[in-house]
Amino acid sequence: MKTQTKGISALHHQPRSVEKTVILMDISTGGVVRLRHMWRKKHMIGALIAGCMALAWSAASQAKEAKPNITPAPTIAVSEEPLASLARPEYAISLYGDLKYGPGFTHFDYVNPDAPKGGILRDSWHGSFDSLNPYILKGDPAIGLGLMYDTLLVSSQDEPFSEYGMVAQKIEVPQDRSYATFFINPAARFQDDTPITADDVIFSFNTLIEKGSPLYRQYYASVDHLEKLDDLTVKFVLKPGDNLELPLILGQIPVLPKHYWKDRDFTKTTFEIPVGSGPYKIKDFEPGRYITYERVKNYWAKDLPSVKGMYNFDTIRYDYYRDLDVERQAFFAGEYYYRTEHASREWATGYDKPAVRNGNIKKELIPNHQPRGMQGFIMNTRRPLFADHRVRRALQYAMDFQWLNRAMFYGAYQRTDSYFVNSELASSGLPQGEELEVLNRFRDQLPPDLFSKPYSLPDYDQENGRRKALREAMTLLNDAGWELRDQKLVNKKTGEPFRFSLMLRQPGFEKIALMMQTRLRQLGIEMDFRLIDTGQWINRIQSHDFDMTTIWWQQTLSPGNEQRDYWSSAAAEQPGSQNYAGIKDPVIDQIIDLVISAESRDSLVQRTRALDRVLLWGDYTIPQWYQPADRLAYWNIFGRPSVVPTKGNSMMTWWIDPEKSKKLGKGGY
Repeated sequence: MKTQTKGISALHHQPRSVEKTVILMDISTGGVVRLRHMWRKKHMIGALIAGCMALAWSAASQAKEAKPNITPAPTIAVSEEPLASLARPEYAISLYGDLKYGPGFTHFDYVNPDAPKGGILRDSWHGSFDSLNPYILKGDPAIGLGLMYDTLLVSSQDEPFSEYGMVAQKIEVPQDRSYATFFINPAARFQDDTPITADDVIFSFNTLIEKGSPLYRQYYASVDHLEKLDDLTVKFVLKPGDNLELPLILGQIPVLPKHYWKDRDFTKTTFEIPVGSGPYKIKDFEPGRYITYERVKNYWAKDLPSVKGMYNFDTIRYDYYRDLDVERQAFFAGEYYYRTEHASREWATGYDKPAVRNGNIKKELIPNHQPRGMQGFIMNTRRPLFADHRVRRALQYAMDFQWLNRAMFYGAYQRTDSYFVNSELASSGLPQGEELEVLNRFRDQLPPDLFSKPYSLPDYDQENGRRKALREAMTLLNDAGWELRDQKLVNKKTGEPFRFSLMLRQPGFEKIALMMQTRLRQLGIEMDFRLIDTGQWINRIQSHDFDMTTIWWQQTLSPGNEQRDYWSSAAAEQPGSQNYAGIKDPVIDQIIDLVISAESRDSLVQRTRALDRVLLWGDYTIPQWYQPADRLAYWNIFGRPSVVPTKGNSMMTWWIDPEKSKKLGKGGY
């Protein structure tokens, strides 16, 4: 499933019966439906046999009586081929098991279908922007551009990976998933009222893989070719393999207008307002200061079950801030109305304001049951300094999480100890079951300790914890060819000092960097750190030009194709890929393939745990911390649904309450 690193714009139950199930999808509502077509086939064959027997009996009876001359009818050869794929278009598709929402559903459970439309949502973002094209590697695109574009399908937020109709009202996928055919909704329109056709879908796919971010070539690599069946029908022919989620991945393709882009250069950054098909269009903007979107009043999809109750604000405005403290104070001044607080210290001490005390600003923790992913200090293994696993493991001892959590985080966090933490996908203890079976295939290529010891991170709170940590780190460094000379760690052969740079974009991390710098100096290691602006940081990580930086890989409940972009050897040297660590491990490559080809939810969980465990034992990051809930602060002008879906809160399901808005003088009423 598609994911993206936070801050970079642009750029899912039950076991299924492989023998008896055909996966189908209806794009007008979206989802996966399993039909027992093999049962139907057997039924049809049985009917044919019964019919033949009846004819034979009848003929025999008549023969005893009249014995007429009968001229045999010509024999017609009946091929089994037409019965091989009895797939038919359906309204939705799911990766595994049944859909939560049936064909007659009217809206998702986590929306209010009667939510009022109107008002303005003012929000914030940090940094700047220099482009309105979110699909290319160049530039720093504006926040919110995804609101302008519809996809073929849309994911529900309370299922692991199910999709319902959007631009496509139906989908057809055979049992072997050799193709995926999308049937475009005849009502689908771009914002200039031009109908969406098969040509637009084909154009979108080809443009993204040929001219878009390299991510798309990786992501859609298993598509062999596209066929236009008619003006509203597109067939994606898939390469042989076990990529079970690929039809759902294709459902996430944003549909671009061919007529708009045919005379424009898609590869270049632009400030020309583009044409989309989504619920919002750009009203106005000023680069680096703000961008405003207005709701499309005649939005073609507003009454679809997959859209009902969403996109309730007439206007959405994002104000840009370069300083995070200024951004926070602007919230208390009412310059914008909603924020997710990432700083634990500020959450604990910075919200003691009159507006919070009198209830004008609400402050709450909202549960989030999504995997929190891996947030950590990532080491770029393309640098020779970090190529040795023992060195990377030694640097794990540079961070005293227990002290940080007490002294700086007010005890708010838990240590991240998995790439899929906060979910059933996270490995723990010793491997067992199918996870162990997977890992046993590669036993001779994996550390022996992986099979006999649970993965653990340094604990400075244990008795003599700091001394033990430093001793263990120095042992690893010595084994890797480094030694202390005059209190400096140098290479035994070359005499080169151990020195690297930490690249930061958030001022709050400077205090943490200072602590790490102190710990590393005790090992003779020199680490400097540099704070740069968001745009420069994005450019540097996309080109993989850094020693160490902070990264957050977000994950979903149904990992799949995106894991290749995160960890595969092919992505390691691909500019723009999210394999920031430069991981090149054939074992990881093969386990990713196993994750993608999992034929049941249980198998997916077990194989993902195997992937998680191998990544952890590679020590590519110094894991940081997480919280299993979102810190949310907002001015009390909103209405919102009573249900928070499994995948967490979305502001696009909220609305401005007219009475609250008038009372506080915010929100546009």
